[in-house]
Amino acid sequence: MAQGRRPLMAGNWKMYKTAAATREYLTRFLPLVDDVDDRDVVLCPPFLSLAEALRATVGTAVRVGAQTMHYADEGAFTGEVSAAMLRELGVPLVILGHSERRQYNAETDADLARKVRAALDADLEPILCVGESLEEREAGGTEQKVGAQLAADLAEVRADELARVAIAYEPIWAIGTGRTATPQMAQETLGFIRARLGERFPTALRVRLLYGGSVKAANIDALMAQSDIDGVLVGGASLDPDEFARIVRFAPL
Repeated sequence: MAQGRRPLMAGNWKMYKTAAATREYLTRFLPLVDDVDDRDVVLCPPFLSLAEALRATVGTAVRVGAQTMHYADEGAFTGEVSAAMLRELGVPLVILGHSERRQYNAETDADLARKVRAALDADLEPILCVGESLEEREAGGTEQKVGAQLAADLAEVRADELARVAIAYEPIWAIGTGRTATPQMAQETLGFIRARLGERFPTALRVRLLYGGSVKAANIDALMAQSDIDGVLVGGASLDPDEFARIVRFAPL
């Protein structure tokens, strides 16, 4: 973690926790992090729990994000929500391009370029996810895959806007599997991401780069000690308020 970039510690709840469960979680979680003021703490609950999370976090430093959004302002897109809907609710951030959305909802890089643009236009802060499969990694294709995703997904982003986008490297083979890239492996790919961003954007050193993929309290300190890891996007471990509080309160080695 380099000085000058404020850490971003985000939890992605996926399809877990009702509104009542969200309220119960935050009652327990907020006191555990109420003195944390030198990093951004974000929770991304399901759509139906967003309003409850926003109410519960009023007056705290914890921010609330959505897990996805559509690129259109409105339209006949059953089951979708727009950036304007999120902004009206008071949501400031949104995850875009998570591998589960790419896999199960057939999101393409062309879709994500439009989503990133729509999020920025609505004054939302995108957390853009990129990452490779196990087959791609074993074939030596990590940089080719991640580099192509960055080029396509950020195609409509201007240099002066880039710092508003956080990039989360989530190796698909490490999401929900219990496997994790070593801190050195994560740093290697995130270092590549920053270098690739630097080829196009003079503001690349200001971008917050996150690691995601079986992040736990047991590995957070070593991960956050890496020079290009500015935060994490946590899945399963963020569902436990005590575990996630420990992750938020990392102490780099």
